[in-house]
Amino acid sequence: MAVAVGEYEARMEQQSLQEEEGKIGSSMININQRLQNIFSVAIKLAYPHFENPPLAVTPSQHAKFGDYQCNSAMAMSQQLKAKGEKVNPVEIAKQIINNIPKNDVIEKVEIAGPGFVNVHLNKEFISKLLTDLLVNGVRPPPVGPKKKVVVDFSSPNIAKEMHVGHLRSTIIGDSMCRLFEFVGYDVLRLNHVGDWGTQFGMLIAHLQDKFPDYLVVSPPIGDLQAFYKESKKRFDEEEDFKKRAYVCVVQLQSHNQEIIKAWNLICDVSRKEFQKIYDYLDIKLIERGESYYQDMMVDVVKMFEEKGLVQLDEGRKIVFPPGCSLPLTIEKSDGGYTYDTSDLAALRQRIFDEKADMIIYVVDSGQSVHFQTFFAAAQMIGWYDPKKIRVEHTGFGVVLGEDKKKFKTRSGETVRLIDLLDEGLKRSMEKLLAKERDKVLTSDELKAAQEAVAYGCIKYADLSHNRTNDYIFSFDKMLDDRGNTAAYLLYAFTRIRSITRLANIDDATLRKAATETTILLSHEKEWKLGKCILRFPEIINKILDDLYLHTLCDYLFELATTFTEFYDNCYCVEKDRQTGEVVKVNMWRMLLCDATASVMAESFAILGIKPVEKM
Repeated sequence: MAVAVGEYEARMEQQSLQEEEGKIGSSMININQRLQNIFSVAIKLAYPHFENPPLAVTPSQHAKFGDYQCNSAMAMSQQLKAKGEKVNPVEIAKQIINNIPKNDVIEKVEIAGPGFVNVHLNKEFISKLLTDLLVNGVRPPPVGPKKKVVVDFSSPNIAKEMHVGHLRSTIIGDSMCRLFEFVGYDVLRLNHVGDWGTQFGMLIAHLQDKFPDYLVVSPPIGDLQAFYKESKKRFDEEEDFKKRAYVCVVQLQSHNQEIIKAWNLICDVSRKEFQKIYDYLDIKLIERGESYYQDMMVDVVKMFEEKGLVQLDEGRKIVFPPGCSLPLTIEKSDGGYTYDTSDLAALRQRIFDEKADMIIYVVDSGQSVHFQTFFAAAQMIGWYDPKKIRVEHTGFGVVLGEDKKKFKTRSGETVRLIDLLDEGLKRSMEKLLAKERDKVLTSDELKAAQEAVAYGCIKYADLSHNRTNDYIFSFDKMLDDRGNTAAYLLYAFTRIRSITRLANIDDATLRKAATETTILLSHEKEWKLGKCILRFPEIINKILDDLYLHTLCDYLFELATTFTEFYDNCYCVEKDRQTGEVVKVNMWRMLLCDATASVMAESFAILGIKPVEKM
């Protein structure tokens, strides 16, 4: 007798589920994914001839609807109706329930409304997962084979200062790298700095005039921004200087040793300034600027020509990728190359030399057409198949001032990033002093708290917004310790960590208790917190899929507020009202505190935020 494809798949999935039963390994279990696997088997057993049945399992919004909901029955009913079959979604839901395989996750299921399947989780299963977290630490969920990931982010221009416009790429890119590193991927963090091009001709010519002995005495360029403005003014006003600047560009491109030394000197001044900011924000990067790809550009042009993909337009060599409104210029009429050429060369190097499985560009959304165009060109020439290599532009909106216009200084200048960070430090110290923290913290603890709050708040304000939206930069909102801010979360984390200290419980006692104490989840607030803690792997899987980091911030805020509800309703430490002495420690609740803090700490690490023990 022939077996339907769906039934065969269901049996295979059922076997896989049985193998997973009770198994707790090097990864944390994504409960939502486990439920999806269970319902996938049930649907295929109930309806083996149904092709690609819809699978929808989500956390319930209200406790009265259980812990999770499977909403597949309604969608299946609609699809069957489109084929001329009328089946009540409640009947479909019943069939699904009747075919749920034996598992250790679900306590009970019930049908609600027009065909929702409400899922109640098994408390013993959740308790075991919490114990696993406490004994083995916070780990990533299963993510499949190890991947090589290239992340292109930050990317300031040499000889120009980093400004507020670089803030988002730097913070978002670093957090993405931390996420990929957390799940065990091999991550290459690249800083594609603007270190090549015609502007270097005028900078080098100005250097030769201002510091003629630069080859033997290192020139004291203190303010590279002022140096850039001086050279630009001369380039615009002095014809002779302009000609010499062009000669310097040609000499740079032909690798004249003296000119290369001048170029290196200018780049080094910029690097030192960039590094100050990267050190403040704890950002790790490998610099690989446009200059790195110069010698590869000749081959790029040649490859497009050999495939017959190049058209001539008034001396320019252009490429029209399919489905794109604008062409790429891969060679100018004077034989020079463009950003299009260097970006294609960089992408090719990352695919073929780095052998990347994922290449992520963290660049503002204003560049989206450019990215679509050169990605399409790379696919057209056959460099990669998007089904096998993930090449993605993760765009983001601009930073706005509180007037909802582009963030500028009062004089209309672009805000320097270094000034912004210094202002953050000043404001966070004011906040700490207003709370009189200087009276209870040592000077070192106060400084650590100041930096944690300042840099944490700046990073979190960025990451907690959907990256595709513009966001308003406001120190007052960032430093507010109410609501979804780093200030609130850092204080909440410090408070949770202090609970064990108040109970005089050391780490060794907690570790021992984790292996010996069953985590009771009988109080509704214990149950709510336990489930919330264990949603962490689900959140990680979701962000790996869509690269929206604000989901982790929303989860972190939900975890902190859920913990507050738990702590307000469930005594962790009971004290004598007269003496204040600890008379009873409810150890399973102390372990819930510890599990909450552990997940918060790992979430902070992914966001690049450093919490402190005392604030």
